[in-house]
Amino acid sequence: MTQLYLIRHGEAIGAVQKIIGDTPLSPLGVTQAERLRDRLAATGEIAADVLIASTLKRASQTAEIIAPALELPIHYDDEVHELRDGASEGMDEEAYRAVYGSVNFTEMPFRQVAPGGENWGQFVLRVCTALDHILREYEGKTIVLVCHGGVVGVSFLYFLGFDTLHYPQAGFDTQNTSITHWKRFPYQRSSNGYRWRLLKYNDDMHLRDLHSPVRMPWKALAMQPVEDEKQPLTPLQED
Repeated sequence: MTQLYLIRHGEAIGAVQKIIGDTPLSPLGVTQAERLRDRLAATGEIAADVLIASTLKRASQTAEIIAPALELPIHYDDEVHELRDGASEGMDEEAYRAVYGSVNFTEMPFRQVAPGGENWGQFVLRVCTALDHILREYEGKTIVLVCHGGVVGVSFLYFLGFDTLHYPQAGFDTQNTSITHWKRFPYQRSSNGYRWRLLKYNDDMHLRDLHSPVRMPWKALAMQPVEDEKQPLTPLQED
């Protein structure tokens, strides 16, 4: 059964310093990725077959930190980048607005963010094509993809079959190093015999103890709950 775990990178220096483009993780971003690594190593909750990462620094660095917990090599993929910035790469946000103004994808979805950069439609087409390729290549596998907030958002358009040419009216606020989990289930009422379900979105429980003197007891939480009269003895049937 094909499963896809999308993990957003940790906080990047660019987000802190308001710099556009490819920057590495901030110190907090490194800590966030380390907390995710510790969680995954303790719980074993993701039994992945393949680990793929965007080649942008913030994503590739996050993947390098969590890879030991998954015990997998990293396969890098340029096609799961965040929206490409073109000539605005490396500019601070104030300088960008002075040169290019504000980008409003709701009103102008086909405007590039800067010369050589992408517009909304180009970004969505690239990401959907990349997701489709990955899911076909690794069909039946459990895939972990370390990527970007925009890629996680586009996954909803891809799996739910929404309009990809116009900017969505509802948005997402995907947290750093959070986990999004899609799984393919058999479904007789579908023409192709299956459908995708969202099992988890924005799971960042490993960050809840960042400012606490007590660490999350992941090994204890990984234990299976004891069945009692309040819990079903058999799994609920899928619809």
